Amino acid sequence: MVAFLPSRPGRLADVPSFARAIGGAESNVACALAAAGHRVKWVGRVGRDGFGRHLVETIGAYGVDVTAVGHDPHRPTGVYFRTDEDRATDAHEVAYYRAGSAASAMSPDTVPYDTVAGARILHLTGITAALSADCLALVRELTAPRPGRPLVSFDVNYRPGLWRDGGAPEVLLGLARRADLVFVGEDEAKALWGLREPGAIRAAVPEPAVLVVKRGGGGAVVFERCAASIPTPPLPEPGALPPDPRASHAGGAGLGGSPFQPPVSDTVTSVPAPRVDVVSAVGAGDAFAAGFLSATLRALPVRARLRHGHLMAAAALTVPGDVAVPPRRAHADRLAALDASVWETLHLGPGWTGDDQEVRTP
Repeated sequence: MVAFLPSRPGRLADVPSFARAIGGAESNVACALAAAGHRVKWVGRVGRDGFGRHLVETIGAYGVDVTAVGHDPHRPTGVYFRTDEDRATDAHEVAYYRAGSAASAMSPDTVPYDTVAGARILHLTGITAALSADCLALVRELTAPRPGRPLVSFDVNYRPGLWRDGGAPEVLLGLARRADLVFVGEDEAKALWGLREPGAIRAAVPEPAVLVVKRGGGGAVVFERCAASIPTPPLPEPGALPPDPRASHAGGAGLGGSPFQPPVSDTVTSVPAPRVDVVSAVGAGDAFAAGFLSATLRALPVRARLRHGHLMAAAALTVPGDVAVPPRRAHADRLAALDASVWETLHLGPGWTGDDQEVRTP
């Protein structure tokens, strides 16, 4: 979608003007991963209009491959307006104008499986599933167990405003249980399923090899299937570290194993989030997913994956738009490698991602 960002805090009714930007959970992740140096393709549909051209050109400028984007001659590009307040507060408002949009017409026919079959990781979210019955059919098709399936990453991304007809708890739980790697916020799990702590969420979603429970300022917890780690995608990129020695390709639905085999036990890893001077909270969840996926593509240990997720989220939190330029890889690696006692004292503010910027610690 094209996102319109407010010129000042306040109710939508009171904001006098908006700045144009891009938005969309999957495209946010794609842009952040491309900016972090990975090869990324974004698959979607936009209208054959000026907003659609703006989206494709802007996403492509991040280095994302946009050759598989469809241009719908009959439906417009979706847009949305939002306020400046944190999404978790009652003051936050979002006005979606995406019913009947080009993206809502995506389906297994318009996005065939062959479009994504060659990927190492396929990232999907619950937002796409909410757009229409055809979009839900597409997400179900892409998460169906099959030999040689890419590692499927699924971010629950529950947006109540998109599920006005109900069904979200059952649909999103079903999709999460078909994935290899799942991201979900504690607040989302409480709203969807009435679950209030990470262990209960894992009990409800036992199938994925890795479950990441985001706890906002409280950090994040990873449940990782013992003796499997996360199924590491093949063909490491240039400069990647050696695979985690605990990793195995057995048992993952996307790697030829039994598709819905619950884990016998998990290793549990928790990493606190650094302190951040927040400019805007929108886009932080997508950035966290991008950081975690980036470290996954590099076969880093799970604690480093969590820290890279937090750092990418901090980059998004300290800028006004949905997508931030991430820190350089060497800069992020230095911070991710800090001793635990030092990591817990990090204080990140606007501009921290620059190599010449000082990162505050006591």
